[in-house]
Amino acid sequence: MGKKQIWYEVEENESIEDCLARMRRDGYMAVGRKEEPIFHVVNGEPTHLRQKIQFKAMLWQDSE
Repeated sequence: MGKKQIWYEVEENESIEDCLARMRRDGYMAVGRKEEPIFHVVNGEPTHLRQKIQFKAMLWQDSE
């Protein structure tokens, strides 16, 4: 049996919907979300590069 809780990260070239579909295929459902900015330094100044989006997922179990 796999882990009951896992974090999924939205890949750089992946939409949020694609990530959620990947979770469902693996048998998980989203129960939380967190975002954090990713910066890089340009000319000595931090510049926003992209958002890192992660979903907290729980193993989906049929309640039948």
